[in-house]
Amino acid sequence: MNAIKIGLLGLGTVGTGVVRIVEKHQEDLMSQVGSPIRIEKIAVKSLEKERSIAVDPAILTQDPWEVIRHPDIDIIVEVMGGVEDTKTYLLDALEHGKHIVTANKDLMALYGSEILAKAVEQQCDVFYEASVAGGIPIIRTLIEGFSSDRITKIMGIVNGTTNYILTKMSREGASYEDVLKEAQQLGYAESDPTSDVEGLDAARKMAILGTLGFRTNVELRDVSVRGISSVSKEDIAYARQLGYEMKLLGIAERHDEGISISVQPTMVRTSHPIAAVSGVFNAVYVYGEAVGETMFYGAGAGEMPTATSVVADLVAVIKNMKLGVNGLRAIVPYKEKKLKADDQVFYKNFLLLQVDDKAGVLAQITQVFAEYEVSLDSVIQTPNAQQPGAEIMIVTHLANKASMEKVIKHFESLEVIRRIKSSYRVEG
Repeated sequence: MNAIKIGLLGLGTVGTGVVRIVEKHQEDLMSQVGSPIRIEKIAVKSLEKERSIAVDPAILTQDPWEVIRHPDIDIIVEVMGGVEDTKTYLLDALEHGKHIVTANKDLMALYGSEILAKAVEQQCDVFYEASVAGGIPIIRTLIEGFSSDRITKIMGIVNGTTNYILTKMSREGASYEDVLKEAQQLGYAESDPTSDVEGLDAARKMAILGTLGFRTNVELRDVSVRGISSVSKEDIAYARQLGYEMKLLGIAERHDEGISISVQPTMVRTSHPIAAVSGVFNAVYVYGEAVGETMFYGAGAGEMPTATSVVADLVAVIKNMKLGVNGLRAIVPYKEKKLKADDQVFYKNFLLLQVDDKAGVLAQITQVFAEYEVSLDSVIQTPNAQQPGAEIMIVTHLANKASMEKVIKHFESLEVIRRIKSSYRVEG
């Protein structure tokens, strides 16, 4: 019985998990694919590095081309990260008829359409389940589980670092800066946390989910992005007072063929299931016209959850090889992309205003909302013992983004408003 031979690009956290699963679960994997699976060659940065798993030194190389051009390797598993060089490697591998499994969200967000088109041309598979939400099989679900439905909205917590930070701030009343330091000490956040906390990591994942869910080519530049670095413990306290939890949500919506995709701190009603997702866990909420509302929850990162998704893709590729149907499953975007204008994007809004504490202030504020046709759900005014004046919390009904931007701009020039302290989207 001939073994299916695998080439591995990268032996970091996820790569190590892939090796563990392939070696320890060999019997189970053989029962599914009918052949042994053997890791033939692994490209690493350092041959001398100490590793948490024993690997035969003879299969290690510092040259990725030894893996990609190896004549006996059937499938390339890419878990080394990077974009430009990695794109070159994978396109070359496809040219040589090798199938691809990758966990690279950055690569797929930027060049996924090009890579998938090359895969179709070469009749090869490119699977990338692990690129979004770690161990949650959301990509496979969007491709297969919703193949007969029409998705209208995808809403998700797709970055565990920011969810950990916001959860700690909510439960302990801690500041953003203090929780970020703790997250870095625990290894949940990088020494440079910009990609996570400014929403860039989540934006890349939402570009991938939007492309799959709406069958159109969503690019990273199409995603409106705002991170959590400006979220204060005061914002979270007010949110909880009103019955909301603060989450960094990726939201992709489709209506009348127009789409909008954003990543932003969002106040989520505590009764909504996604509000209860805490710590480093991820969750993706999908709305389908036929199925209604569904939620997928689990570990969004880590060695074994992510490696499990990689090996599941590996099994799918091998099954396709046995059936002779490689290259037929790729979802190449086929719909024209129609991005909504700001006056077509509707959602509820929360505003926290610091104002003069005198008669007529509220009337001036409500007049501005009326001028731009934004109706109000609730208005709460409270004195502020630490600062002069008063604070007004406002939650609007559904309002379009363009109108709200006009409201905020008008408020900036209104003398009775001392400061717009915060503004957030509201869901649930």
